[in-house]
Amino acid sequence: MDLATKAFLISVGTVDVPRQGGSREMSTAGPGAGGQSVFFRSGDRIVRLGVVSGSPLRLERRKEGYAILKGDMEIAEGLLVEPLLHCPEQAYITVSERCIYDCKFCAVPRLRGRVKSGQAIRRMVEGAQKTGRLRAISLTSGVEASPEHEGRRVAEIVADLRSFGVPVGVSVSPFPGVNRMLKDAGADEVKYNLESVDGDLFQRVCPGISFEGIWEALAEAVEIFGRDRVFSNVIVGLGESDRVLRSGIDELAEMGVLPVLRAVYPHPLRAGEVQMTRPSAQRLLDLADYLKRALEKNELRGDMALTGCYRCTGCDLAPGRDL
Repeated sequence: MDLATKAFLISVGTVDVPRQGGSREMSTAGPGAGGQSVFFRSGDRIVRLGVVSGSPLRLERRKEGYAILKGDMEIAEGLLVEPLLHCPEQAYITVSERCIYDCKFCAVPRLRGRVKSGQAIRRMVEGAQKTGRLRAISLTSGVEASPEHEGRRVAEIVADLRSFGVPVGVSVSPFPGVNRMLKDAGADEVKYNLESVDGDLFQRVCPGISFEGIWEALAEAVEIFGRDRVFSNVIVGLGESDRVLRSGIDELAEMGVLPVLRAVYPHPLRAGEVQMTRPSAQRLLDLADYLKRALEKNELRGDMALTGCYRCTGCDLAPGRDL
């Protein structure tokens, strides 16, 4: 699977999988929450695709491994990768599967999932460790009651999970003091998601959340956690212009933050609430190339990531890993 092929697969984002087609992972995080997915590896690259009946892509078993086809055309050959917890080699766990905020692209507020206790999370990580494949822990969370309440809970969980001896990354809704709290608890990396670098668009799609507050938390995080240890999801496909996207990429990279360019997932529970158009393969390639050059200019390295999306790479074209 070359870079262009992976970009095409991400641009589609889904695959039709027969019931005998291998392990499926249920997502509890972010816009794609509630859906099933598979991880497909071909060569040195891996891609995560949502399992959707009637997708233009389909998975077929081969004598050795699997192939992804569009109609009669074979797109790629490879293997299905068994996820550990949500993704390969990581215990990627959603602490609170619910959120008081109502970001218009996100299914979590509508699903009202469970809130996991620290004991439940520890049991999940213990199970992952027993496989011998645990290389990192990534914690993400909605906001059950308030960002401060969530941050304190997650910090306590981080402190408990340090005993597993693997890097721990955290993605929560930021607030003043969160960086020092997470650092003191033992977190190695943090991610605060801007979602959109267009301030006007952000206010429409993430009402009630402080755009400036996220930027401030990211800047402080670089001071506390260091360069190559701070990340931010930026969704592609909410109606933003490439000009604004590139400007935002530059600003984040100059701060020492690594943007994660995430193709929008138009969840049916949010249909019609905001513009959501899956980006084309060419747009993904162009933006990934721009991001790579921005990171190089600012001496940032995606391949240095210890946890999270830059380590997994299933959902994105990751500089330092894919290109």
